Amino acid sequence: MSFTLSALTLLCVVCISVGQLLFKQAANALPPQAQLVDWLFNGWLIASLCLYALTTLGWVWILRHAPLHIAYPFMGLAFLLVPLLARALLGEPLTWQTLVGGALILAGVTLASTGTHT
Repeated sequence: MSFTLSALTLLCVVCISVGQLLFKQAANALPPQAQLVDWLFNGWLIASLCLYALTTLGWVWILRHAPLHIAYPFMGLAFLLVPLLARALLGEPLTWQTLVGGALILAGVTLASTGTHT
């Protein structure tokens, strides 16, 4: 994959990860007995859905230019990015198991996205 395509693929992964944090904020903003109107006018939820819609369009564009077996492993990076962002922005705990698992995923993404693919 070219540098530009790799960068755009990483951008999609970052946007998906940020979308997860927005979903968490949307969930936190809902009252205990949420009604339909609470869901419909939840700004966090609207923002996350908009971000996901734009990211989906970007992902489809990426798949026009990259084989799925090369592009898709990048999505595994979200398993590391989401906990890191949740720690940094939401104050959620971060365990060594998450970091080691994330390092293994990063190694897998590197392995899957480099080398010769036929």
